[in-house]
Amino acid sequence: MPGYTQPLSELLAQHKPGYGLPQAFYTSAEVFAEDMETIFYRDWLYAFPACSLEKAGSYQRLRIGAYDVVVVRDNQGNIRAFHNSCRHRGSVICTSSQGRVAKLTCPYHQWTYGLDGKLVWARDMGADFDPSQHSLKPVHCRVVSGLVYICLAADAPDFEEFASTVTPYLGVHDLSDAKVAFQSTIIENGNWKLVWENNRECYHCAGNHPDLCRTYPEDPSITGVSPDGTFPEKVENHFNRLEGAGAPSRFKMAQDGQFRVARMPLLDGAESYTLDGKIAVQKRLGQVPFLDAGTLLLFHYPTTWNHFLTDHSITFRVTPISPMETEVQTTWLVHKDAVEGVDYDLKNLTTVWEHTNDEDRRVVEHNQQGICSPAYEPGPYSTLHEDGVIQFVNWYLDRMRTRQPGLAIAAE
Repeated sequence: MPGYTQPLSELLAQHKPGYGLPQAFYTSAEVFAEDMETIFYRDWLYAFPACSLEKAGSYQRLRIGAYDVVVVRDNQGNIRAFHNSCRHRGSVICTSSQGRVAKLTCPYHQWTYGLDGKLVWARDMGADFDPSQHSLKPVHCRVVSGLVYICLAADAPDFEEFASTVTPYLGVHDLSDAKVAFQSTIIENGNWKLVWENNRECYHCAGNHPDLCRTYPEDPSITGVSPDGTFPEKVENHFNRLEGAGAPSRFKMAQDGQFRVARMPLLDGAESYTLDGKIAVQKRLGQVPFLDAGTLLLFHYPTTWNHFLTDHSITFRVTPISPMETEVQTTWLVHKDAVEGVDYDLKNLTTVWEHTNDEDRRVVEHNQQGICSPAYEPGPYSTLHEDGVIQFVNWYLDRMRTRQPGLAIAAE
């Protein structure tokens, strides 16, 4: 490949509106590093459902690029996040991906921290040592309607617009009464932006997702972003019916396009993401009054899309690993009192999205392989079916243009 460089601003300027991104955006290690610095290290990131931390001392470890974070429930029931690095000599404190502890103890020299991050014990540090100056470094952490978000930036961007917008929509789903029924984690050998572009359209669904297409409509007025706020009469009637019954449903999008929420109908008669279209869980999670209420679709760039149904909920988390490697974690939530084998069959609950995730993995990997070819040239998006992709790409480019420091990027 050529050994010259060009400013990132020039690479950004090469994008033709309505077309895919130039090759380097999907393959370059330098662009990937800029993505991490500009977006993932500065924006709010979805972590996991709060119910994943059931009791005091329950923790989960997250790795985002160069950062290692531990998220823990403290003794007062609050969820906190800290950099997983001991204030002594920097060793990781929590070495497992998840667990439960009474205190956070470094395995190297046993410096011990409370669940609030304060240093409570350090052996033989001398009379002048002040433990209060060596607490764990905190990470911004917020919980909105049972969903945990973190932000790695020193100064976190505003979270209130998102929280205040989605809270009424999520409220009827009672995620505080949820438990994790199943979780899957897969690695897709593709750039994180390709994972998102694939998610933001159903142009590919008929040819790739036979199980999902039993219940999820390919109608672009449902799968797209409808920037003008208009919908077909059928969708408007759906909004009105649900909102009249106390379930906020109408489409709302952030001013900068970072998040969108809307309760959209499934195919006629479908109740949930199952092969027969019927609800998967008899002990339902939430208070949505109609079984055929569809799915509350929520995305928040750059890390999560979600489906909140009348019987259960599904969250998805996107974590970049390398320029052409992305982790996708899917979590199925059911009512905390639902009993497997009595109230739900686990295979019936998970089959549609386990199959769909694997099909999407294949699609993304084939897309990445083609983009890696020297013959790749960005093509035009369908304005009818891929308006969601256009919206995502525009959001990404706006973030990079307004935040990037003008570093040089190696050309591909």
